[in-house]
Amino acid sequence: MTAAGTGAFGFTGEVVIVTGAAMGIGAGIAQVLAEAGATVVIADRVLDTARATAAALVAAGHAASAVHIDMADEASITRAVADVVARHGTLWGLVNNAGIQDRQLLLDGTAEEWDRVNAVNSRGVFLASREAARAMVAGGAGGRIVHVASAALIGSLVKGHAVYAASKAALVGLMRASALELAEHAITVNMVLPGGVATPGAIHAQGPTPDGPARRRPPLGMCEPRDIGAAVLYFASPMARCVTNQSFAVDGGWSVT
Repeated sequence: MTAAGTGAFGFTGEVVIVTGAAMGIGAGIAQVLAEAGATVVIADRVLDTARATAAALVAAGHAASAVHIDMADEASITRAVADVVARHGTLWGLVNNAGIQDRQLLLDGTAEEWDRVNAVNSRGVFLASREAARAMVAGGAGGRIVHVASAALIGSLVKGHAVYAASKAALVGLMRASALELAEHAITVNMVLPGGVATPGAIHAQGPTPDGPARRRPPLGMCEPRDIGAAVLYFASPMARCVTNQSFAVDGGWSVT
């Protein structure tokens, strides 16, 4: 463990899976957790990029590895979590960051797009949470589950977010129900709501040109992936042992404008 991992929010090598962590917000989250002393597993559909991200963390003196995961495939999720436990032992945390943020206007909406987005953003999160929670309960040491949703849930919308926002809203119900069921196992479940973050996923998202309240510039400026990582760090840390079923917006002050 590096010196950065010895503070109040530090870890002592606890294993944390971060989905969709090969780049963007997920990579920022992984870096912050690794700097705090966690053993971070970069779980991503693009394994080569995940390995490169993990290798960069290792080169910087941190503990990291990579695993393939397809959040739309139940078998892939089950295999990924089992692989992590086999390689690293007791699982402490899961950060459900992977997601699809393409846009489609409601009047142009299709069932196919609804199914595609929800397969990853809500169904996949449910499945990953189930598998991770099973591993945490078996480990008997408690644990942390953190969902990365969206400030779209508090009004930071653009046109075309009907399917995306609905898929992220499903995580509210999942958080509440799973926080209740997992409390007896000392496993907490919380959620971070990122505002605008300039990531490859956001920049290259498909759909109509963004137009709506989320286009307002937040008074504190655009967020960076590490800003989201800081919020995840708190929820995932030992310091948050009495915090569950809570949502935390990191939106650069957008919500006060």
